[in-house]
Amino acid sequence: MQIEKTTKHRLPDPSSSQWHVIDAKGERLGRLASKVAQLLQGKHSSGYSPHLLTGDFVIVINASNIDVSGNKLTQKVYYRHTGYVGHLRQRTLGEMLSKFPERVIEKAVKGMLPRNKLANRMLRRLKVYSGDSHPHEAQLRAGSGSRAAVREAKELAASQLKIANASSGLELATRKPSSKSKSLTVKNDPEASRQDKTVKAKAKAADSKAKTTASKSLRAKPTPQKASTEQKATKARKPRTTPKGQE
Repeated sequence: MQIEKTTKHRLPDPSSSQWHVIDAKGERLGRLASKVAQLLQGKHSSGYSPHLLTGDFVIVINASNIDVSGNKLTQKVYYRHTGYVGHLRQRTLGEMLSKFPERVIEKAVKGMLPRNKLANRMLRRLKVYSGDSHPHEAQLRAGSGSRAAVREAKELAASQLKIANASSGLELATRKPSSKSKSLTVKNDPEASRQDKTVKAKAKAADSKAKTTASKSLRAKPTPQKASTEQKATKARKPRTTPKGQE
């Protein structure tokens, strides 16, 4: 029985996701939303998997200049509820485009994404702006969002640094050794450092010995003895030499 070979499923590389810029000026809302939803899901790539986040990042500019067909500006209504009784709010598409044009595209794209846990993660990759400018120039410059260009630049800088260090090392080797370098070589010699340590230890031991002898000699000096109580008593009892009448 021959075992059939199976293909190994590989996880998507997060650094391989790209950045796309879409100008919404004059575009129909439904066609634009379907295009953005396909890019967010990753259906345009060969490594698409419905249970993995294989999509790209999408930047939509000029969201306020989106186009719709028919009378949708007045007929299409967006509803929301504040949570309080009787607080149902509604706005037409024209009002939404004048106040919150970003929400119009976000809601349209959200309705075209699958109803699962990946939908919110896909929506985080959607960047919608009402004007024609966006703050994602750095991501676009870094190789369409892939980190390959950044990695190549870092490797090139590291190789240049290695070459510069090698050339500086050759220059140092050709120079004559100075007094500082000689002292460094002496310090690096293990025998010289060992001898230096023994000399320092002997000097320290001699110094401590001299200190101990000096302290002992100070303790050995005689101290003046205090007079005893009996001597004080005899001095106090000495008789007078002169008679009482001659005083």
